[in-house]
Amino acid sequence: MTTLLERAFAKAAALPTDEQDVLASRLLAELADEDDFDRAIAATSDKLAILARQALAEHEAGLTEELDPDRL
Repeated sequence: MTTLLERAFAKAAALPTDEQDVLASRLLAELADEDDFDRAIAATSDKLAILARQALAEHEAGLTEELDPDRL
């Protein structure tokens, strides 16, 4: 465990029980969301690779243009 995480847990341990539960629920939900995102990306990696190849081909063919942040 890192020093920073140890410090965070020590501070969390000093909170009232109900606040600890809220914090724990939020942390677990965040970790679950990251796992879901990682699985979604892994499941679509072939599709993403195809889209990347298509984008590079369009760029190499001169069919793309630079983004202008002022036009967004």
